[in-house]
Amino acid sequence: MTGSLTKTPQREAPQPLEGPVVGTIVGGTILWFVLFFVQLPFYGWFSDHGHTWWIWTCLAGGGLGLIGIWYVRGRDAALKRAAAAKEAGTDGGDDTGSGTGTGSGSGSSGDAPTV
Repeated sequence: MTGSLTKTPQREAPQPLEGPVVGTIVGGTILWFVLFFVQLPFYGWFSDHGHTWWIWTCLAGGGLGLIGIWYVRGRDAALKRAAAAKEAGTDGGDDTGSGTGTGSGSGSSGDAPTV
């Protein structure tokens, strides 16, 4: 138990990787829907072998991908607004008017996280 008392050295967290997030999520969503539609004609075979969950997993992946597309588009827009505000020299902290909200009046200033 003496080894558990030693403290590991702390390091600074690396910067997050930014890439084509919207394209990645759109591509994955399309893939889930393609897999769903390709398997759909074989529903009888899947049902006979107890594998219908494969079909419904693909449909769920596509549905969750649609939510993901909505989220990452809002996040991307918020990041671009923050970068534009920073470049203009204004405080980019106000995230009203993001265009991604549902108007539910929850009191949050924005729907997408800002970095």
